[in-house]
Amino acid sequence: MKPNHKGSAQLFKNPVLEKMSRTHIALPISIFLIIAVGLIYYGIAYSFISILEAIGFFFLGWFIFTLIEYLAHRYVFHMDTDTPLKARMQYLFHGNHHEFPKDKKRLAMPPVVSILYASAFFFIFKVVFGTFVFGVVAGVLFGYAMYLLVHYVVHAYPPPKNFLKQLWIHHSIHHYKDPEVAYGVSSPLWDYILGTMPKRSK
Repeated sequence: MKPNHKGSAQLFKNPVLEKMSRTHIALPISIFLIIAVGLIYYGIAYSFISILEAIGFFFLGWFIFTLIEYLAHRYVFHMDTDTPLKARMQYLFHGNHHEFPKDKKRLAMPPVVSILYASAFFFIFKVVFGTFVFGVVAGVLFGYAMYLLVHYVVHAYPPPKNFLKQLWIHHSIHHYKDPEVAYGVSSPLWDYILGTMPKRSK
């Protein structure tokens, strides 16, 4: 789908749903940073985890998020559109973003949807990690907030003159040259590991 630098897709005929599909990037970033801090504080204050455990599992959660980000982008947001339902879902999730990459109000899922996902992840990780979940999910949510920030900066501003320029280039290749590579947004780590790094000309 050819990207359009201006404009915005209409996803729903219902005006309420259409309005809910847009969000200012500061809202979800603030929500998830506050929840992440709250989880760490609650876990430590009520002796579910120690400070060292909180730090260690926080970084583990952040690392886990980078894999979730990659897998979701590659296999959910870029799912095969071999049926009308899949095509519609893919366009709602991500296709509209590829068509209108400069639409700043569609660079994040609506907070209500992402909070539901975060709640589901909390209960899943609670089963796996027990009381360490407070550190792990805090790291996952912090990773998501950083992903949103990087994603917004890449689309809203010109490339910076520092090391972050590589993330801008990486994501721009995915949008404007080859959507089958460069699935990592906040980190190219899993593109390196799983073989989807773009081949750059010298």
